[in-house]
Amino acid sequence: MGDRHQLRTTRRRQIKRRWRVALAALVAAVLVVGCACMDLADLVPGPLTLAKTSHSSVPPAVITGEPPTLAADKPGSAVDAGRVQQLVSDFADTPGLGNAYSLVVRQADGRVLAQKNADQARQPASTMKTLTAAAAASVLDMSSQLDTEAVLNSSSPSQATLILRGHGDMLLGVAKDDPLHVNGRAGLGTLAEETAQALHQRRIGRVTLAYQDTLFGDDRTPKGIEANNTDGIYFQEPVAMAVDEARQGRVEPVAYPDAGEVYLTRVQNPAGAAAAVFASRLMESGIQVDNALEPEQTDHAQGRVLARIHSARLSEIMSLMLRNSDNSLAELFGRLTALALGMPNSPAGAVKAVTSTLNKLGVDTADLKMADCSGLTPGSSLKVGTLADVQQLALSEKGLTPLVKGLSVVGLTGTAAGRKIDNQADGLIRVKTGTLDNVTSLAGNVIRSSGGVLVFAVVVNDPEDVAVARQAVDTLVGSLDRI
Repeated sequence: MGDRHQLRTTRRRQIKRRWRVALAALVAAVLVVGCACMDLADLVPGPLTLAKTSHSSVPPAVITGEPPTLAADKPGSAVDAGRVQQLVSDFADTPGLGNAYSLVVRQADGRVLAQKNADQARQPASTMKTLTAAAAASVLDMSSQLDTEAVLNSSSPSQATLILRGHGDMLLGVAKDDPLHVNGRAGLGTLAEETAQALHQRRIGRVTLAYQDTLFGDDRTPKGIEANNTDGIYFQEPVAMAVDEARQGRVEPVAYPDAGEVYLTRVQNPAGAAAAVFASRLMESGIQVDNALEPEQTDHAQGRVLARIHSARLSEIMSLMLRNSDNSLAELFGRLTALALGMPNSPAGAVKAVTSTLNKLGVDTADLKMADCSGLTPGSSLKVGTLADVQQLALSEKGLTPLVKGLSVVGLTGTAAGRKIDNQADGLIRVKTGTLDNVTSLAGNVIRSSGGVLVFAVVVNDPEDVAVARQAVDTLVGSLDRI
C-alpha cells in the first residue's frame, strides 16, 4: 500500500514537473516571438525590420572608402610652425603665381600658424558658398524638407481646379520618389498617383491645372551674374519648384542624378514645366487634364491639400550644394534664409541675411562684399580670415555640422574627387573649391597624421599662369597633414 501511494505521489510530481517545464517553454517561446515581432515593427532596438532601407548613392569613381572622422587636437601633437612657414615661402616663390594672393593656416582653436597678405580682400569664387552655408545652417531647421503640394481649389465634379504649389524644391523628379538620391527625392509621379486617388474618391475625373510660383517674388537674379553665366548653364534663378534644377536635355533615366557634373541649358519657365510634367503623370493615373500642355499660372493656391511630396532634408541639399559647387542651390539657401529672417525677398535681401547672420556668429566680415550668395557674380571680395573663421566655427558648433560634412573630400567626393593633391593626403582634406577664369581658391580643414585638425584658406586672383597657381595651392594644402 505504501509503495502504491509513493508511486502515485511520484507520478503526480513528474506530471507537475512536466507541466511546469512545458509552461516555461511556452512562455519562453511567446517572449521570443513577441520580441521578434516588436523588433520587426521597430518598437524595440534590434537587427530585424520590415521598413525599407535606403543608401546614398555616389558615382563609382568616388566609392573608395569613408573619409576619416574629424578629431580634436591631441595633447602633445605640436605643430611644426617652421615647416608651415617654409611651405608658405615655397608657395610665394612659385613662378607664375603672381602677387594677388592671400592665405592663412590656423590650428582648430584659432591660433595662426602662418598667413600672407591676409589683410588684402580678394575675389573668392565659389568658396563664398561656405559663408552662405554657415548662415543658412544656423538659421534654418536643417532636418526640415521642402514640400510640393497638390491643392484642390474647387470640388465640383463638373468644374474642378487643381493647383500645384511649391515651396522651393528645385530637385523634383519626373517619376516616383527616389529615396536613394537627393535630386529626385520627391517625385511628381508619386504626387500624381496620390492626387489621382484622392480625386477618384471624390468622383472627380477631370480637372484644370494651375501652378503657383510666387515664393521668391519678382526679383530673383543677382545683378551682373550674366557676366559669368553667358550660356545660362551655371545658374538657375530660384523658383518655387523645378525638375532637375530646370536642366533640359538630360536623357532619362539618369544613373547618378546627384553627380552634378552635367551642365545643360535651362528651361525658360521651370515651374510651368514642372506643372506640365505633373499634368502628364495625372493623365497616366486616369485624370483628364484639360490644359495639360499649358497649365495656368496663379498667384493664389487656396483649398484642400490632396497630396504632398517631400524633398530631401535641407542638410542633404546643402551637402549636395557644397560638394557640387551648385550656384543655384547656394542662392536658394540665401533666399530661404532671408525669408526665415524677414529680410527683403530679393538677391540683395539674401546677401543681407547672410552677412548679418555671420556677424552674429562672430565671423570677421570686415571688407566683405557679396555680389551674390554663390561667388559666381563678379564683384565679390573678402579677406581669407573670413573663410577661415567660418571653417573654425563649423568645427566647433554642432549646428554647423552640415557645412563640415558637405565639403568635398580630396580624392573621394565632389569637385575635389579627381583633384589629386597628394596621394598621402587623400581622404584627409575637406575643401570647398573655387574656380573662375581669374580665380583659384580653396578653403577647408585637414586632419593631421599626428593628430588634430588645421583650418586653411587660400585665394589667388589674376595669376600669371592659372594652371601653375592651382598646382601651387594644391601643393601647399596637400602638405599640411604632415606638419
